[in-house]
Amino acid sequence: MTVLSQTLHLGGIPAEVSPREISSQQSHEQRLIERIRGGQRDIFYELVRPYERRCFAAAFAVLRNESDAEDAAQEAMLKAFKNLRQFRAEARFSTWLIQIAVNEARMRKRKEHPEIMEPIAAQDDEGQYTPRDFADWREIPSEALERSEVREKLAQALGSLAQIYREVFVLRDMEQLSVLETAEVLGITPGSVKTRLLRARLMLRDLLAPGLGGPWSSKLSFAKGTKPW
Repeated sequence: MTVLSQTLHLGGIPAEVSPREISSQQSHEQRLIERIRGGQRDIFYELVRPYERRCFAAAFAVLRNESDAEDAAQEAMLKAFKNLRQFRAEARFSTWLIQIAVNEARMRKRKEHPEIMEPIAAQDDEGQYTPRDFADWREIPSEALERSEVREKLAQALGSLAQIYREVFVLRDMEQLSVLETAEVLGITPGSVKTRLLRARLMLRDLLAPGLGGPWSSKLSFAKGTKPW
């Protein structure tokens, strides 16, 4: 995870989870789901509690308003409860739930905020984004991140991205969903996830570099040519 992702992360950095832990978690969730379907509705919160932050973050990436994002996340969980019998066990519950949150946020944005304009226009996946010179970008040192004005610039830069890039960046870099999970949540191809994530990182770098320039020696991984997947 990049320093930028760590700074903007809502509620902490997700811990690395092993395949064995994922399998165990899915088995536990499936048992909870069966119990809820069987009438033990009071344990539903135990099922969704690990994903509250992720649902909020996904909704916030669309709506850019904390109150609206909280409402969308809560409504998403209510819809998940009402439609739990439609959940298919071959999918991950977290992916299904976050997809509901994203769809709810998108619907609310179209309905309640038609006046919102994206500062950086969305492009299709065949469009081009020409980045500035990589040499101008350096990783931001931890002491700089302690300054509130720096954190504000980072949040503003993320907010200025078009929604299609902001969504992918939040889900992949901040919430640590896989490429396939991100594609499923957003209803796009894995190739589009990779393309949009790279463009999001490049645009964030170009937005931040002029105001945060400095003699810092270590570059971000993607500035070194590392692929974002």
